[in-house]
Amino acid sequence: MIVGVSTACLYPQPVEESLYSLAVSGVANVEIFLNTHSELKKSFAHSLANIIKRFEMRCVSVHPFTSELDTLMFFSSYERRLSDVLEYHKLYFEMMNIVGSKIFVFHGGKGNIQKELYCERFSKLFRLGKEFGITVALENVSRCTSGSSVYIRELSKMLGNEFAFVLDTKQALRAGEKPLSFLNAAGSNTVHVHISDSGERGDCLLIGKGSFRFREFFDRLNVLNPDASIILELYRSGFNGISDLVSSYNILTRMIGQSSKGGEL
Repeated sequence: MIVGVSTACLYPQPVEESLYSLAVSGVANVEIFLNTHSELKKSFAHSLANIIKRFEMRCVSVHPFTSELDTLMFFSSYERRLSDVLEYHKLYFEMMNIVGSKIFVFHGGKGNIQKELYCERFSKLFRLGKEFGITVALENVSRCTSGSSVYIRELSKMLGNEFAFVLDTKQALRAGEKPLSFLNAAGSNTVHVHISDSGERGDCLLIGKGSFRFREFFDRLNVLNPDASIILELYRSGFNGISDLVSSYNILTRMIGQSSKGGEL
């Protein structure tokens, strides 16, 4: 397992500035959160790739800015929308090829979407991603259909090897569930994690500021998928400055190292 930080933590700082700030602070792995259409231009992607190469970083994943449109574009009965949104996602995948990222974070739809329809539409995007060497991974988001661990378990079974999962620990808590419930529901299909600490002070805290049971979580993840990536994702109101992010990143890095050796966290 590898540990990184999302550029989303520093929003609304422009993504290239966020990436550079993390780079000069010694963060080795990142998730890039895109915020608008112009950031999909090849010239912009190459500018990000230059930062990544210069600092010998790795872009693990990319999060799209169009997530709130997923219900409308992917899960309606208007077929032309689906064709258009699949074509649009090629821009994401081309951008990811430039920056070297392999995991695409997908929120999916909201509401009571029939599982067969969900699987059909997700499969189309998943297969398109594979054409570019990209793994499309569904994230549990409390306001979305994916916010239920039962739903995730059923999708995982129905889609088989055409399913991958991003576990967001704070979103699991906001849905009234335990992160481990989602981890066990998706099993080895869990390829990526958005993590933060949690406890009485909130569900999206700096590492060490809550009571999240990291040892239990990492031990289970290591059994299910030792190649999963762990990305620190905090809201800007949850920390004072980038030194806080780097401190949490370093703590997580040590935790992962100790967990893989069976030591105390």
